[in-house]
Amino acid sequence: MKYRQQLADAASERNTIVTIGVFDGVHRGHCYLLGELLKLSPPDHDAAVVTFINHPASIINPDFKVSFLTSTSEKIQLLKDQGVQVIVPLDFSKSLSEVTARDFAQMLTDLLNMKGLVLGPDCAIGKNREGDAKLLQTLGREMGFWVKTVTPFTDDGRTIRSRVIRESLSNGDISQANSLLGRQFLLSGKVVHGDKRGRELGFPTANLSINSDLLLPGDGIFATWAHINGKRYMSATSIGIRPTFGLSERLVEAYILDFSGDLYGQNIELNFVERIRGQEAFTDIESLIYQVNEDVSNTRAILNAAKGADID
Repeated sequence: MKYRQQLADAASERNTIVTIGVFDGVHRGHCYLLGELLKLSPPDHDAAVVTFINHPASIINPDFKVSFLTSTSEKIQLLKDQGVQVIVPLDFSKSLSEVTARDFAQMLTDLLNMKGLVLGPDCAIGKNREGDAKLLQTLGREMGFWVKTVTPFTDDGRTIRSRVIRESLSNGDISQANSLLGRQFLLSGKVVHGDKRGRELGFPTANLSINSDLLLPGDGIFATWAHINGKRYMSATSIGIRPTFGLSERLVEAYILDFSGDLYGQNIELNFVERIRGQEAFTDIESLIYQVNEDVSNTRAILNAAKGADID
């Protein structure tokens, strides 16, 4: 089975303390759980995360659709940044969904040398989510691993969940999403050719191709940081269909301030700082140009203030 090979390929020579989950966004709640994982991992053990490339719910329920906060590669890097030593991305398949909690725990024990299992408050493993904390504790006594359930991390009394962050982003509430993430929301994409309307208006934009399974913030204009070839630039980013031109394709376009050069084919990372305004339809081009100038001025002000906060 592919999942068994993926576990074997990531196997550590040392004993491991393991946690399991989708970890989409690697938000503050996840980071709290990972912090507990690291605290509970002895110096001679590796902290290990078993995560999923696709969402398990999409296999169990074909009607379930989710847009991810992070790509798999970004998620892996964020997990590494937290200090996790062993990361196992699994393809969640129909066959994996049929594996019992006992068999899955046995695989973790055999292939990852698991000696401890740290569970988030909602974690359950195995077919039909049968492997709750009580069953896993029973299996642990038999197989030689301990089980610890971590209490949920809350913000103003509310449990931080990836679903809540997705809702915030879909509503264009970048400030709340960033607060729950514990960092600025990131979108990454390759610059592709567009219709060059921005260039004709005097504001050449980088048209980004974004993976279709990633979540886009709600339509509007955003103050963003653009990372290009290791350098950071101020940028005003538009997400939407450009109603002034009667278009219907949803695009991500970034106007990079104080930049000149050819970006086609390059990868750009955008950190979202603040939403400036919603998407609007303008009656004439002059009104649109006036508003874009206002957007650029507002972007400078917002990002200069953010840069000052970074220094503080």
